[in-house]
Amino acid sequence: MKLFPYGHATHPQWQMAAGLVLAQLRGYLALPAYAGAPTLALLYITDHYADDAQEILDHLSAELPFITDWSGTVGVGIASNNVEYFDEPALAVMLCELPHDHYRVFSGVSPLPPARSGVFKAHTALVHADASTPDVAELISEMAARTDSGYVFGGLASSRRKTVQFSLSGHGNLKGQGAACGVFSGGLSGVAFARDATGSMGLMSRVTQGCRPVSKAYEITACDANVVTELNGQPALKVMLADLGVSLEQPREALAKVRATLVGLSPEDDALNDRPIRRAGQFGGEVRVRHLIGLDPARQGIAIAEVPSVGMKLAFCERNAEAARADLVRICAEIREELEPESLTLEVASALNLPEEQSAPHPARRIAGAVYVSCSGRGGPHFGAPSAEMQIIRRALGDVPLVGFFAGGEIARNQLYGYTGVLTVFTALD
Repeated sequence: MKLFPYGHATHPQWQMAAGLVLAQLRGYLALPAYAGAPTLALLYITDHYADDAQEILDHLSAELPFITDWSGTVGVGIASNNVEYFDEPALAVMLCELPHDHYRVFSGVSPLPPARSGVFKAHTALVHADASTPDVAELISEMAARTDSGYVFGGLASSRRKTVQFSLSGHGNLKGQGAACGVFSGGLSGVAFARDATGSMGLMSRVTQGCRPVSKAYEITACDANVVTELNGQPALKVMLADLGVSLEQPREALAKVRATLVGLSPEDDALNDRPIRRAGQFGGEVRVRHLIGLDPARQGIAIAEVPSVGMKLAFCERNAEAARADLVRICAEIREELEPESLTLEVASALNLPEEQSAPHPARRIAGAVYVSCSGRGGPHFGAPSAEMQIIRRALGDVPLVGFFAGGEIARNQLYGYTGVLTVFTALD
């Protein structure tokens, strides 16, 4: 298994940042441990470069002519191994060595063919989406239904300027694309991956929640549009105030507490149950965290940023750095334990246990590269320091090639999440 070359840089001028990234990529391409014939590039830029997106793609494509396919998007922040770039102009690129018939780049101009078409059978997909697209959550669910696994991963582009996505293929599988330039706004784009017929490469994905439950899980027994009026048959507002330990008779204290509170929603048959759930990381991947957006004293209801249904489970929660750190370490440990062999040679064991500053990618980890999409409300500051989130991943997973971005919503399975991180690794199979 070869590691994926990657590079990242920041500079006020995108040309300088691109030059630094290209130098890193060429350095890795020359090393025997790294892939020497990549075909697919993942490109992420911060919104400082959004107006220059087309020029950036054209320049990188010209400098890397052997790369036939490009995919990516913009974020208010982007990430690479051990570093986060927030509020500064930056870009990151990872070059993936995958057989052409094992993936397809798609967009609104060239959509992914239906699973039954026989043209290409997708197993999963990396999805970039525009939050302004109507019914974006339904489109994500529909995209997941076009895959064998029903699982897609990715995130919503985030930008204070122009929102763009990169989607370009030169391999001839975008019939009908015409003169498309490769930079799009709106809709969905990304890369679909087939189940690897060669048995050499696979994908593994995990979701980490960034919130800590502060109540037991309740069943929604009555609701009207996005207003939950009853929980376990009791007035929802009364239940929430009791759990938070506040009263509307002291409105200032109550509002401060309510503003810091979110809700975790899960399907009726999910693992949330009726016992208190206060342990860090207890929320499972099926739980979707949403904002509380208002109170309805007349109906004793609470308004949330989603339209729930009767029978769903709801738990009150809060953003919590300790819980987020613990759960991020947990998913990295799960991936590492599943991939590393049970029996290690002395050489491999020594390499894997080097101090952080001496750690390096190692074949024993069986990770060629990784993509990490995190909520733009998380990032380093939420974890205690700049780049802290990426440093946690590096310490837990090892020094592996990684790129990603900070999103306006995270995509995992067939759902749109918030306040989560979605970590996906390209792995070597047995």
